[in-house]
Amino acid sequence: MQQEKVIRIPPTFSIEEASLFRESMRGYVSNGTTQFLLDFSDCRFIDSTGLGVIVSAYKKCVEAGGKIRLQALAPNVMKVFQLTRLNNVFEILP
Repeated sequence: MQQEKVIRIPPTFSIEEASLFRESMRGYVSNGTTQFLLDFSDCRFIDSTGLGVIVSAYKKCVEAGGKIRLQALAPNVMKVFQLTRLNNVFEILP
């Protein structure tokens, strides 16, 4: 089984950070990495663009037989995942 790649999500995860994330995820998946743990311990804000790239990356990983797990979501970030019901899609660790 493949080692899980840990990616730290920046304190503010919006349009600029999201495009960098999208590019790095494309690179990882095209190189065969499909197991990811997104570490939200520094993240205090996520917008719809940030959510969109995470969902897009999730779809690509699942198609490649992988998965994305999330950890350490701040209460306000967790609330965004709950409002969009993405907490039912992702495995979210404390």
